[in-house]
Amino acid sequence: MTGMESSETLIVACPNGPLLVRGVLQIVDPGGEAVSTRRTVALCRCGASTIKPFCDGTHKLIGFRTAPSTQTPPLDSAHVANYE
Repeated sequence: MTGMESSETLIVACPNGPLLVRGVLQIVDPGGEAVSTRRTVALCRCGASTIKPFCDGTHKLIGFRTAPSTQTPPLDSAHVANYE
C-alpha cells in the first residue's frame, strides 16, 4: 500500500476472510478499555472466531464465503492511486 499517509486508516475486506485494518487505530471494549493499539489488525467477519473481535483463521475451517461484490465502492482521489 504505497502512498498511504501515516495518519490514514485503510480497511481491506479480504475475499472469504477477515477485514484487515491498517493504520492508526485503537480498539476499545464496551467499557472503554483499550483492547489493541497495533497498526494492523485482522477482524473476524465469519462470526466463528474464538478471539473476537480478532480473526483466528476459523473462517477457513468452516468454509466461510463472502458474496461476490457487484459494485465497486466509490473512491476519493486520495485512494485511487492505491487501486490502479
